[in-house]
Amino acid sequence: MSIDVLMPALSPTMEEGTLAKWHVKKGDQVKSGDVIAEIETDKATMEVEAVDEGTVEDILVPEGTEGVKVNAPIARLSGEDSGSAPPPPKADPAKAEAPTAEAPKPAPEPAPQPAEAKAAPTPAPAKATDGGRVFASPLARRIAEQKGIDLSGVTGSGPHGRIVKADVETAKPGQARGPAPGQPQPAPAQAPAAPRQVQSLEQQGIAAGSYDLIPLDGMRKTVARRMTESFRDVPHFPLTIDLEIDNLLAARSKINGILGNDARVSVNDMVIKAVAVALKRVPEANASYTPEGIAMHHHADISMAVAVPGGLITPIIFQAETKGLAQIAKEAKDLAERARSKKLKPEEFQGGTFSVSNLGMFGIKNFASIINEPQGAILSVGVGEKRPVVRGDQLAIATVMSVTLTCDHRVVDGAVGARFLSAFRALIEDPITMIV
Repeated sequence: MSIDVLMPALSPTMEEGTLAKWHVKKGDQVKSGDVIAEIETDKATMEVEAVDEGTVEDILVPEGTEGVKVNAPIARLSGEDSGSAPPPPKADPAKAEAPTAEAPKPAPEPAPQPAEAKAAPTPAPAKATDGGRVFASPLARRIAEQKGIDLSGVTGSGPHGRIVKADVETAKPGQARGPAPGQPQPAPAQAPAAPRQVQSLEQQGIAAGSYDLIPLDGMRKTVARRMTESFRDVPHFPLTIDLEIDNLLAARSKINGILGNDARVSVNDMVIKAVAVALKRVPEANASYTPEGIAMHHHADISMAVAVPGGLITPIIFQAETKGLAQIAKEAKDLAERARSKKLKPEEFQGGTFSVSNLGMFGIKNFASIINEPQGAILSVGVGEKRPVVRGDQLAIATVMSVTLTCDHRVVDGAVGARFLSAFRALIEDPITMIV
């Protein structure tokens, strides 16, 4: 019996990946738990373990292949099925014992047309669970609501049957919700705008051969898609304040003097801690917008932006409000190192309730970030530098750092954002309050 090895979904949102390396070849014996391949997603490189035993009969997808769809066959094993495939249906004993001679010979059926013979079975619509909930992306839900599409009748093509944008856009008219009896007919939905046509560089006057084209890898494609969707679909606005951080820098020096070389605390580590405590004091800022309602998060899981070759990744300090500065510093250093070597596990960079992006080490004074959906806000941190400040009627010199809070206006409005920044300022300018 041949068993297909399928491209695994290494995360709930994964749709495709790169088959980076095979650890087996044709003819090798494998058993359940053996590492057989390495898969590159847009964020990390993961090892794939065999779930069946047998002999490698064929390698269907060579290593280095990009854009391999989830659940596509990548190899084939020959041997006993260890349970990953459903068992064949059992024969009916009554039918098995009946003599075949007594059964009338059925009339021959007309041969099917080639199109019918090759037609793939139609997958069942996405199953509703948890009281009728259908699993769909937020963008797919918005489009379905605008078009009047009933998602319970739409087949999901995403991982684990999740309904994605393309499924809703191609939904048939028969899947649209009709008005209840006696209700007025809804106005016809406006046709969605055609996608913007991107001209080639040559069409825009740049001569061919005057540039080098670097192909987009999975990470860059994902970053481009998600940031485009967020910038287009999320109504966001910035709030900027200046903070005096001389007390913070003095506290950091004392902390590092106590810790020694075991765990050097950075300004960013202290920012993460202050953000987490501020979110507990202003819980309305630690929230996400969903079509079903506003999700109020129980913990401050802080995503920290880390620049890596080819893009950006946001590993998470979970429950940061419960952790000391030394622990945050150790976790942040470890996560950043493994992010740059693509060794993070999916659960270490997926999720998070709030993001921090710090470009101060590059000398950037002030900037605003794009929201990392489904989070409700992201804090952009600039460089700390000596600036003139007014105290009373006198000029003075202080180390000042500008921060900008970008808010999703659907969940974090101006008043909530202002209260969060006020709480954050108090923690940064008087660091002892972080632990009180």
